[in-house]
Amino acid sequence: MKVHQLLAALSYGDAIGNEALAIQRQLRAMGHESDIFAELVHPRVAHLARPLFEYQQVSSPDTVCIFHFSIGSAAGRLIHHAPDRLVVVYHNITPAYFFLGFHPHLAGLCHHGRRELAAFAPRTELALGDSEFNRQELQQAGFARTAVLPIVLDLSLYERTPSPLVKHLYDDGRTNVLFVGRIIPNKKIDDLVRSFAFFQKFVRPEGRLLLVGDHRGFERYLDRLQELVRELRVDEVVFTGQVDDDELYAYYRLADVFLCLSEHEGFGVPLQEAMLFGLPVVAYDTGAVRETLRGGGLLLKDKRPELVAEVLDRVTHGGDLRRRLVASQKRAAAEIRAIDFGALVLDRLRPVLEASPGSWQ
Repeated sequence: MKVHQLLAALSYGDAIGNEALAIQRQLRAMGHESDIFAELVHPRVAHLARPLFEYQQVSSPDTVCIFHFSIGSAAGRLIHHAPDRLVVVYHNITPAYFFLGFHPHLAGLCHHGRRELAAFAPRTELALGDSEFNRQELQQAGFARTAVLPIVLDLSLYERTPSPLVKHLYDDGRTNVLFVGRIIPNKKIDDLVRSFAFFQKFVRPEGRLLLVGDHRGFERYLDRLQELVRELRVDEVVFTGQVDDDELYAYYRLADVFLCLSEHEGFGVPLQEAMLFGLPVVAYDTGAVRETLRGGGLLLKDKRPELVAEVLDRVTHGGDLRRRLVASQKRAAAEIRAIDFGALVLDRLRPVLEASPGSWQ
């Protein structure tokens, strides 16, 4: 059977792209013909995908297309009108208002993407959310058959050698507060900066904030953040930009705490990565954050800077709290490691792969 995947973009180090590649490996292991087609492809992963315009060569009523829905795109418009059997994997769409004033074009894509989601419901044979939070959005949008297919991490990656340069630069005795993720408005990096400023000024003057993530396309937001850093007169705020994998693993290893104050998360891969590295996680309780942490981490209902600073101090220098936090995360990490992704993919897709075309309608 032909079971291909369609994405708006295949990006280097991106969670959606990594999941598509993992699904492809499982499909090919099951004997299916399976390629990835993307509208935009990062040069570093160009050999792993075919251009979107080539999809018409494989499109047919007998082809199963797994469409990764994360934004309004030409890929979505193509598959909506194609004859293929359709499986949607929904990664959530960030509400457009977060991007107003920073990236109007992306705000438009998110706005139209959320409107398009409901239009896919009658066209879709199976809709999978990568969290229960996302599955419920699918159900509310009118999709008849839904299930959860969580993003499962490639655990072998985290055993690789970390960058010695990053260790040399930042493993110097300072209290390193880490955030990993794109530098975009819904991640509320501004709240991270404000909380860290309080932490550094009144709690731990030797603190450092490491903001690890790509800011391309959001230079206006980055400028606003750097202006905020100057206004608050805070030192040691490091914007790394996009990093290679070995650098990322080094940041996880040398950090003292992972802090996330994001206000919109459909899953949150870095939260799980931090737990797998044994790094204590403090996160604002919103969206799918609680679900992603699987009972680990410390969840905040309030993110006033003075409160966040106190929590950071107790987690990084509070002995018993840190031990209990790490213990809760070890249990969560054990659950993550125990997931058989191949079996999970097969179980979720079986109703589609074993059904004859048109039988679901």
